Amino acid sequence: MSDRSSRRRPPTASTIRLDADGIAKVLGDLEARVMEVVWELDAPATARTVHAEVAKEHAVALLTVVTVLNKLVTKRLLSRRKISDLLHYAPTASREEFLATTSRQMVEGILDFGPEAVASSFIDVLAAGDPDRLAELSRLVRRRMREAKG
Repeated sequence: MSDRSSRRRPPTASTIRLDADGIAKVLGDLEARVMEVVWELDAPATARTVHAEVAKEHAVALLTVVTVLNKLVTKRLLSRRKISDLLHYAPTASREEFLATTSRQMVEGILDFGPEAVASSFIDVLAAGDPDRLAELSRLVRRRMREAKG
């Protein structure tokens, strides 16, 4: 097992859907919506509570939401415990932790294509889309280089 894969970190998906939005790039669409709801609730929630929020935007059955909640438990993105004889679901990591871990894993995976090719593509995309973001990247790189030197 490589050092990269042996580090303890919140679990993420190994498949990326480039055409999806937000965290649905690494989760299914309904899984992503359920995770967003659980994070928004900011407290352990029952399946009915999660379903009521998801159903505001998606016509979905309660049993389908329960199935998704349990899949997210299996993926270790949610925990499940009984409170007052009802199962409650809670995230195992904050949204920010999930995004940080997932984006880092995506970058690590992309770097397998070769750091030079990836860096060049990244710079080209930033330059074409938003030169100010390219300037910010340049500042970040200079800062990291200073930090690495001492």
